[in-house]
Amino acid sequence: MMVEDFEQIASAAPETVRLEFLNGRIEVKRVPDGDHGTIIMWLIRRCMQGRPELDLDPPQGLRVGPTGRARPDGSLAPIGHFAGHGEWSDPAGVLMTVEVTSYDGDTDRRDRQERPTAYAAAGIPLHLLIDREAGWIVVHTNPSPERGLYRDMHWDPFGKQVTLPDPVGITLDTEALKNYVR
Repeated sequence: MMVEDFEQIASAAPETVRLEFLNGRIEVKRVPDGDHGTIIMWLIRRCMQGRPELDLDPPQGLRVGPTGRARPDGSLAPIGHFAGHGEWSDPAGVLMTVEVTSYDGDTDRRDRQERPTAYAAAGIPLHLLIDREAGWIVVHTNPSPERGLYRDMHWDPFGKQVTLPDPVGITLDTEALKNYVR
C-alpha cells in the first residue's frame, strides 16, 4: 500500500478509530483505557512543571520515514511546534515520544519493538516507554537513524526517580504509576 492511500483512509476514519501505518501495515491503535489516559495526564503535568516552554501533545501524528505514520501517545516539542502541520507532522523538532503499553496481544511487537524502531529511524532524540505490564519505565536515547535503533536503553521499575536526559532534562518520581497498573 502506498502511504498516500493510507493517509486517505486514515482521514476518512471515524474519530473513535486511530490508525497508523508501520512496516507497510495498517494498524489500529487501541483507544486508551482510563488508567492509560491518567498516566498521560500525569506525564503532561510533570512536563509542564519541569519544562513549561514545551508541550506534550497526545494526538499528533508523525511521519516516521518515507512510508511510516505513527501516533505516539505523546510528542514533546516546543509550544506551538505542531501549529499548521496537519494530521502528519515531520518529526524534526520533536524532543521525545511517549508510549504507554496497552493490555492486548500485540503490545510486545508494537510498543516494545516497532515504535521505538520507527522513532529512532526518524531521529527523535528520546523515546519514553511506560510499560504497565512489566511495571517499568524504559528510556531510549542516542538514536541511530540509519540503523533504526536506539543505542542506549535504561530500565527503572515504577517507584524510582527517573531522569530523562537532555534534550528533555526532567526528573520523574514514578511512584504514582503503581496506582495505574493491573
